[in-house]
Amino acid sequence: MIIRVYTQPQSGQAWLEGYRHSQPGLVCVLGFTQTGLIAGISAAGATPKDRCYTAIADGEFLLNGPTPNPSYPLPPLEVGASPVLISRAVTAGLEWPTYLFNAGLPQPPAVPAIDLGGVAANCVSTGQAMTMAIVEHLFQQGINWGEKLAQIHPYLILGECVVGGTTTALAVLTGLGYRADKRVNSSHPICNHAQKWQIVQQGLQAAAALDLTEPLQLAAAIGDPMQVVVAGMAIAASRRAGVLLAGGTQMLAVYALARAIALARDLFWQPAAIVVGTTRWVAEDPTADAVGLAAMIGDVPLLATQLSFATARYSQLQAYEQGYVKEGVAAGGCAISATLHQNWGQTELLAAIEEICDRQISVSHFCPSALGS
Repeated sequence: MIIRVYTQPQSGQAWLEGYRHSQPGLVCVLGFTQTGLIAGISAAGATPKDRCYTAIADGEFLLNGPTPNPSYPLPPLEVGASPVLISRAVTAGLEWPTYLFNAGLPQPPAVPAIDLGGVAANCVSTGQAMTMAIVEHLFQQGINWGEKLAQIHPYLILGECVVGGTTTALAVLTGLGYRADKRVNSSHPICNHAQKWQIVQQGLQAAAALDLTEPLQLAAAIGDPMQVVVAGMAIAASRRAGVLLAGGTQMLAVYALARAIALARDLFWQPAAIVVGTTRWVAEDPTADAVGLAAMIGDVPLLATQLSFATARYSQLQAYEQGYVKEGVAAGGCAISATLHQNWGQTELLAAIEEICDRQISVSHFCPSALGS
């Protein structure tokens, strides 16, 4: 089976059966945190300057695919290829409706995106990532758009691109009371747990005077703009549609945040309509523990595509098997949904992804960094 249910097997399998052959709507929420500029914090861009544009470039590629002269080329990575190649291969191949949202970026994307009026977040270590006014606004935007899109699609894939987002995930999970240290994933082959933990501890100390028991105040102190938007979208969309939170430990943090907000504000939602979907490279990362984290959070199924790049023609894809990159831009969720929608298995997924790689290298005039590496 190319989709494996790692936690909550009965409810996870029921969710999969409920949306088999349904066409989803893909939502990708782009955000930024200055946490992503810290040296060594992320491999999603070889330098801090590259990481400033990772989300913008990924958003452009998700909508446009390979083009000869993109406004923002995929940034070079230390090793590997951008996960947007997976997402684009699926969405283009299956012609899914795709929505791009700007929750808070250093500058607007070069392609049509819905601007939610957010801002790029300060570093987690400041304890003042965003203002409460911005967070309340972004949460309401998430609620509004979740309601709207759930009227159109049987289920939504909610994905993200936030460089440094696993550190903000660790921060939010820790603030919510979970022992998440050494459990979150990263784009490095060996997770930089000590560095993440130090940053989170600095942020929690800096925010010590605030009431971090209020979930949106916690997000304002040590979160990122994507988390708040997607939490709102998930709460609202779950009332009438299915929700696939497409990502690893970042989306487990979003689920935990959504649950905390719904409880604190007495908001109606349907948690049984929500699953978290990622890649095998995240779920089975030996240097993290997404499965243990999902079990700790409790009631949300964690699913993962069993897609393999072991036989891929490109070394940049094979790097995923060595632990590089792993996930992003809803890659795992898109692969899961391709299997649900059109029964795409390993053969169909790999062929579509390699075809996108072929085209990207062709239009880039065989530039060695064409695949983002």
